[in-house]
Amino acid sequence: MTARFHRDAGGMPPRLARVAQLFGRLPGVGEKTALRFALFLATAEETAARELGDELIALRDHIKPCARCGNIAETESPDVPALCSVCADTRRDSSLLCVVARVQDLLAIERSGAMRGRYFVLGRLLSPLEGISSEDLPIDALKARIRNEREPVTELLVATPPSVDGEATALLLARELSATVRVTRIASGIPHGGDLEYADQVTLGRAIEGRKNL
Repeated sequence: MTARFHRDAGGMPPRLARVAQLFGRLPGVGEKTALRFALFLATAEETAARELGDELIALRDHIKPCARCGNIAETESPDVPALCSVCADTRRDSSLLCVVARVQDLLAIERSGAMRGRYFVLGRLLSPLEGISSEDLPIDALKARIRNEREPVTELLVATPPSVDGEATALLLARELSATVRVTRIASGIPHGGDLEYADQVTLGRAIEGRKNL
């Protein structure tokens, strides 16, 4: 929820209120935190605010979606297609393609160190309630990526979240692509250190279905 500030609230200068309001647009930032950020930049050393401003402008000019997978990438020129570090890494297994919904999911998987293939970011999930249908997903681009002769894909790992929309998207991808490539799904189960008492029935069921030998 966006934080709101009145122009005369507590004698706050209008410009300071505007900056705080802009900070309040950031996800997870409430009114108090937004005002704390704005006050810091207004009262700290001048270089703090100016460096932040310069970097925010450069961020929009040089950080673009990767032209190949949709991940975040940096480019020296806004007119040059960006290529992320994953796609540029020749040591990656190009035959394994992991499909995720968002860049945040990609970064989380990368932090685990368990994925040595490449990625494809959908950007959204199938969601009839939000008016997102199969036509709104980049399935044609994904098919073209799989058919790439230079880097043919033999396994498509669907890493969408275990939610209603995530499962619907996974089923759609399996239906559309299983005839041309092996489609697999990330496992879901009891988190490490978790108690069975607090696990939901779906999670417990999948944990049992996905059991393996010890």
